[in-house]
Amino acid sequence: MPEVSIRRIVLNDFSALHLLFGNLDENVKIIEKNYDVSISSRDGEIILKGEEKQIDQVEEVINSLIKTIQSGEPLDRQRVNYVIQSVNVGDSNQLENLNKSFICVTSKGKYIKPKTIGQSHYIRAIQQNAVTFGIGPAGTGKTYLAVAMAVRAFKNNEVSRIIITRPAVEAGESLGFLPGDLQMKVDPYLRPLYDALYDILGADTYNSYKERGLIEVAPLAYMRGRTLDNSFIILDEAQNTTKEQMKMFLTRFGFGSKVIVNGDVTQIDLPSGKKSGLVNAVDVLKNVDGIKFMFLTERDVVRHELVKKIIASYDSYEKKQKFIDEKKMMNQKNKNLTRKNKLGN
Repeated sequence: MPEVSIRRIVLNDFSALHLLFGNLDENVKIIEKNYDVSISSRDGEIILKGEEKQIDQVEEVINSLIKTIQSGEPLDRQRVNYVIQSVNVGDSNQLENLNKSFICVTSKGKYIKPKTIGQSHYIRAIQQNAVTFGIGPAGTGKTYLAVAMAVRAFKNNEVSRIIITRPAVEAGESLGFLPGDLQMKVDPYLRPLYDALYDILGADTYNSYKERGLIEVAPLAYMRGRTLDNSFIILDEAQNTTKEQMKMFLTRFGFGSKVIVNGDVTQIDLPSGKKSGLVNAVDVLKNVDGIKFMFLTERDVVRHELVKKIIASYDSYEKKQKFIDEKKMMNQKNKNLTRKNKLGN
């Protein structure tokens, strides 16, 4: 039986103590579920009981959560679970930077910050490189953070306009069956981009900028033949570009411009036999200076916690399926070789 130790953490801020424990001690219950440590409080102290090594980890989790509270960030299940995961894999030393990071303020006064270490690295890559690829599953904040960085650059007069585009491949680029003019046909596919701009800028400001040509949201086909100087350019859903479209897009930007290319290589909607321009770009451009590839994972998902589990389950299934398919292919090759040898004899 491991020896049980007791450790006390002094926290005389009763308001912070209440936020740390959460309603009905829900935050503490999450921590106790992950570690064999009991947590209680008395007279402004947090009391930990358990094995010394486990207590060390719990103290690290609690100290990080307290810093989150003191920075004004809300504490919810997702944040608590993320801190626990980060401590378990030895990334806790990077958590404090999340509380200090800041991109911009939305029209409703909400501060936009990266919520995961991966998102923080993604933001830093955008700041330091002319072209940044953000590759990862749905819910990792790729589009929203890219739009936030574009708005920040625009407001800081680093660029003179924002251009956001995506392929309308879900409709097979054949939009004639939809009602209305071309803009009305492609608007449904650009809706996530509008949503991000409305949230950050507010509808009135966005419409004003759009009317003056300072912000443009358009399908990828509109990019052909243009040279875009002094612009912040975002290509979203890039996994649905062809190799030719990706090359066309990446050769559009000019002096003083910054480019972000986002996509999820697990959700490619191209016709069978067409290779994704995003997948191809990783192979072609991985060693080019000034271009940075950032790979986000399910750990960076900031939607409902079930989304992480769904992504992890699909990844696990696809890896097993790939192994089965490769095994079948190998067996078939061996059968063909055996048959060939028999015929040769």
